[in-house]
Amino acid sequence: MLFAASCDMADFGDKNVDPNNASTPSTAAIFTSSMRSARLLITDNGAIPILWAQQWSEIIYTTNSTYGGLNFDYSSFYTTMTNLDYVIKLNTDDATKLSAQANGSNSNQIAVARILKAYIFHCLTDRWGDIPYSEALKGVEGFRPKFDTQQSIYNALFVELKDAAALLDGGTISGDIILGGSTAKWQKFANSLRLVMALRLSKVDAAKGKAEFVDALSAAGGILASNSDNVVYKYLADANNQNPWYASFTVSGRTDFAISKPMVDYMKPLGDPRLAKFADKSTDLLDYVGMPYGLTTPGIVPSKVSFPNATNVRAQSSPMSFLTYSQILLTQAEAVKLGWITGDAKTFYENAITASMAQWGITDATAINSYIGQTGVAYDDATALTLIGTQKWIALYLQGFEAWTEWRRTGIPALTPAPGARNPEKQIPRRLGYPTTERDLNSDNYKAVVASQGPDTYGTRVWWDKPQ
Repeated sequence: MLFAASCDMADFGDKNVDPNNASTPSTAAIFTSSMRSARLLITDNGAIPILWAQQWSEIIYTTNSTYGGLNFDYSSFYTTMTNLDYVIKLNTDDATKLSAQANGSNSNQIAVARILKAYIFHCLTDRWGDIPYSEALKGVEGFRPKFDTQQSIYNALFVELKDAAALLDGGTISGDIILGGSTAKWQKFANSLRLVMALRLSKVDAAKGKAEFVDALSAAGGILASNSDNVVYKYLADANNQNPWYASFTVSGRTDFAISKPMVDYMKPLGDPRLAKFADKSTDLLDYVGMPYGLTTPGIVPSKVSFPNATNVRAQSSPMSFLTYSQILLTQAEAVKLGWITGDAKTFYENAITASMAQWGITDATAINSYIGQTGVAYDDATALTLIGTQKWIALYLQGFEAWTEWRRTGIPALTPAPGARNPEKQIPRRLGYPTTERDLNSDNYKAVVASQGPDTYGTRVWWDKPQ
């Protein structure tokens, strides 16, 4: 105590300042971290979305493909959006916005943060339905946020995406590991996401959907116009950032998943060139063999079915897609059929198949044209919606949540529920169950959302999901 009393604290100056660490967090680093977290929206909950879309089947342990479990956590995504809010704060506050410009203009960083937040909210509401939105991301000021209706969230996100895209000034940002810092590509992403969201309203509010679709289609900056615009997460040949299916199949040596029998049964008879990119031949049968879907006790030897392709799907650096040109073309094809926009649905449809082929490295025009021209694929105006929906299911391979979501909206293709379904409804799930933390720690708001949206079960439909 005597020693402490004799010290002049003013003499310490800046001795407690660490010269090796920035006093202000790097917005570039936050962007990189947030984008790494956002990629989990593609593969969150392992293969469950790919299984529910029946693109893959489980070989041994079939709990997920038979709809076991119910509650899924979304807290990490809210943490990511809180971090993106911090980027916005750093680019807004007078004390930090000048130094933040080292990583791009303030307006560009704010815009990209808002677009990525909107994408995350869009994914969450499509999966859970009503979720915390207006009172979310408030930290200690709001530990128990209310749940907003999906309709109100969609309305807010349409505005958010439009306003954020308008902020982009054509420069670049640092730390962007998805679109390489290109704000032009972020603008296309925002506009294209609005198209996808607008089409979600086709059965619940067609007038609103059409208005938003038309507005997004004419927005400054345009939409995805080629495969070079695809919004893709690029994994690396590095254990710190490697494809999760490589980690599962190659590093861990697991053989849990095979391409599904429903997918092989559709693609193989038509000679779809993408099948060889999606899957490997069975090592025993030397052919593409789909795994039966949703059996309780399959009893099938892994070597007798086709694993996901080792080069294109489960290599260490195999990429995964958020949004692709082929999906946007198919979205426009359906919009033409709905009467929302003018154009040639056949051309959009055929160009979408060609783009999907090219995305997987198939460029042989003769093979592509032969595939497109055959019965069962060739465009027919009378069955156009079924053709478009089926090709979207194929084009969305590995984008499990998006494929499952489009199936919920359209009912295309006609998927049969798992024979060994464990859920009470015995049907393919229509939504995810809320995290148990909402029930336990936010009970009043949880009870309110269950009362308004419906039971917290797989069988409750989200707002835009109307029976066919």
